[in-house]
Amino acid sequence: MKRRLLSALAFFLGLSIPSFAQNSIQVQAPNMVAADEQFNVTFIIEGENAPSDFQWSPGEDFKLVWGPLKGSSTSISIVNGKKTRSSQTTYTYILMPKATGTFRLAAATATVKGEKISSGRPSLEVVQNGASASSGSSSRSSSGSGSSGSSRQAAAGEIASSDLFLRLSLNRSSVVVGEPVTATLKLYQRVNVTGFEDAKFPTFNGFWSQEVFAPTSIEFHRENIDDKIYNAAVLRRWVLIPQQSGDVAIDPAELVCQVAVRTQSGSRSIFDSFFDDDVRTLRKRLFSGRQVVHVSPLPAGAPASFGGGVGTFTMTTRLSKDSLRAHDAASLLVTVSGKGNVSLLDAPKVHFPPDFDVYDVKVTESTDKSTGKTSGSKTFEYPFIPRSHGEFTVDPVTYSYYDVSARKYVTLSGQPQILKVARGSGTEDPVSSEGLVVPAVRGKDVRDLGSDIRYISTARPSFSDKDSFFCFSPLFWLLLVLLVCLAALVWGLQGRMAARKADVAGSRNRGAVKMARRRLSQAGGFLQKNLYTAFYEELHKALQGYVSDKLNIDMSDMSKEYISSSLQEAGVPAAHAASLTDLLDACEYARYSPDSGHEAMNAHYEQALSALAAIESDMKKKSPSHPLALLLMVTLSLAAFSRPVMLSAARHPASATADSLWSRGVAAYADGRWEDALQAWLSIESEGLESAALYSNIGDAWYKSGDLARAILYYERALKLDPSCADARYNLALAHTFLQDRIESVPEFFLAAWSRQLGNKLSSNTWTLLFFILLAGSLASLLVFLLGRAPGWRKAGFYLAILPFLFSAGALSVAAGQRAAARRTDTAIILRPVVTVRSSPGSEGAKDLFVLHEGTKVRILDRVGDWQNVSLSDGRQGWISASDAGLI
Repeated sequence: MKRRLLSALAFFLGLSIPSFAQNSIQVQAPNMVAADEQFNVTFIIEGENAPSDFQWSPGEDFKLVWGPLKGSSTSISIVNGKKTRSSQTTYTYILMPKATGTFRLAAATATVKGEKISSGRPSLEVVQNGASASSGSSSRSSSGSGSSGSSRQAAAGEIASSDLFLRLSLNRSSVVVGEPVTATLKLYQRVNVTGFEDAKFPTFNGFWSQEVFAPTSIEFHRENIDDKIYNAAVLRRWVLIPQQSGDVAIDPAELVCQVAVRTQSGSRSIFDSFFDDDVRTLRKRLFSGRQVVHVSPLPAGAPASFGGGVGTFTMTTRLSKDSLRAHDAASLLVTVSGKGNVSLLDAPKVHFPPDFDVYDVKVTESTDKSTGKTSGSKTFEYPFIPRSHGEFTVDPVTYSYYDVSARKYVTLSGQPQILKVARGSGTEDPVSSEGLVVPAVRGKDVRDLGSDIRYISTARPSFSDKDSFFCFSPLFWLLLVLLVCLAALVWGLQGRMAARKADVAGSRNRGAVKMARRRLSQAGGFLQKNLYTAFYEELHKALQGYVSDKLNIDMSDMSKEYISSSLQEAGVPAAHAASLTDLLDACEYARYSPDSGHEAMNAHYEQALSALAAIESDMKKKSPSHPLALLLMVTLSLAAFSRPVMLSAARHPASATADSLWSRGVAAYADGRWEDALQAWLSIESEGLESAALYSNIGDAWYKSGDLARAILYYERALKLDPSCADARYNLALAHTFLQDRIESVPEFFLAAWSRQLGNKLSSNTWTLLFFILLAGSLASLLVFLLGRAPGWRKAGFYLAILPFLFSAGALSVAAGQRAAARRTDTAIILRPVVTVRSSPGSEGAKDLFVLHEGTKVRILDRVGDWQNVSLSDGRQGWISASDAGLI
């Protein structure tokens, strides 16, 4: 009995709530009692002097069963000769509730050394059902109907689940990834638990967990569950941080409790309660309920500086020293503090000046373990060593986290850090006594600070229709014919000029009009001077000389009949010929006749001009067209027709729309809006236009969007259209470093590799243009060989005609080969993340041969329906679905 009384006293002291009054009156009372339970209320007054005039009333809510019981004690201590006296006075009351509910005890008052003091007013909850079986109440009513049923079950070897159970509670069940959750495992009992064994706690799969409370001894306190009083004890408490989205389950905890129960015997004496012979121990295995936490993913659009933080944080940045010498070490300290998943914060990205050697980040964590490391700070130390002197600026550090309360991303930004670096001792360039820097004889390679694709092409490219090439186009054939005709025209004109120089009669014929006009001009002079004889003599010479030169007639054959017949044979009408012969007769007659006056002279002069003009016109109409004239007309016609064709090829009708879309895509890419840039450039492609720069830019946008396979596809298309596109070739090589498949290619013959590399130096159109330049040089050298007079020139022209012709044939061959390769559709890029290559088309009866990953290049050998037979560069073959790959 004595031991039970001590246990009951310890239990009540453990359940009591100490409440400190402002003037040193303490109150001890339970936080929860049953409606039929008696309980103690104790007031404690400490000090040097004993109190007087203590006053307290239980009020209308409680019934005073017994009290007050006054107790006092005094202690005297002497330290270093100094005497100290203290006293403690207690007043104890036993009360019983009158009703259920939550009530506040009345305040007690007392007087100490003439000063009035008072106590606090603690709250107390009164529950309808009786207290638990192990409550240790001092009244008989504590083992009322509520506990008697439990006792009967225990006596029968059964313990009710409502009297003993485990419960795992969460402070929240719907969170986002990274948001802390507090899990508390409690034991609730209304029986006499004497021990525990075989405890199994949850593993918390899908969570980062931190144990924050693990008591070495279990302490119970009273709690109200469904209007029943339970003795509850916290067994464990964890802080959980979800690492994945979805409905994440927490496995139940297990615990075996040892429960002491008293067996019921037929007759009991008053002395049986002093002995424990009728007590036996039962074991009951308890399971906590299975909890499910709904974890939502973090919203899309996280900033690039997002470091995984979820909660509320602040950030400070500072340098360990703001001035130092070159090659000395210092550190940048970034401290992120606040509440949330502090332990899971990633190190922020810091951009140091290029000439700094930066070392591994050192992390120091200062968190409150009682909160599961969800409050405190995390310091990231970035050691660095500057290698040059000067004043440097470390860019502001930005760090983003997700604010749970505001439901948005918040970006913190530090201040730029200024660092002054002085010259190092003996390692920098030395300074002479005159203050001049004497450079040291040393050097080092340029370091790569990082790798990335080259920036997009911003200059507006020359768009062309898809599958259109200069080689073998209508413009190509037009220019080729024009070039050949031009060479033939030059050769014919040069030969005709040589023949004309050797033709004396022809020279006289061509000079007949010129000579006649000169003599007519002299005759006109004589006319103005009214020199009758001289005028007719000169006029006669002009007419006679024109006929002799034009018709190649000797002076001895100058008869009127012969001249008339010769002119008519040359196509001159008889009337015009008679006009000329009549004029010759008039001149001969006037030379020997008297002066007929000025008017007759003037009439004969005008008649001579008209006759010569008419005869010249008639003879030109009669003369046949020369082949060179026809060739000249053809050449000029081709040249005139080629100009609009060239202009239409240079200026596409859709150039205005394409220009607008191109500029829109360039602006979007510069702002980091990869999707908008893709939309603009793909719209140009959908209009049937293409260019190597367009395909390369589309590949860059896909790369920035994270689609490596489509980036490689468009880089390959750019190189297929223009093998000389350096940006596409560089970016493709960089993208290949991220591929999962490493396929060994069959070695290529060195001459074939050399010729392919040489051909890739220029595009197909450029090779075609080079073909025309070399062909023009070859034709020019051929003309030198054909028309040259000196043997040395002819020999040089022969060799210079052969070499350019061979080179032009090679250039045309390369251009035609690139054109044919660009029009082939026998290569593709795997677009799906994983593709299984099968032994035959279709899914039935086919075996899986091997697996390819996105970005791998394959060659298409055959097509059957929606299936394609592909081969790799190492010779392996198989069948894939056509939707798994994109044609280059």
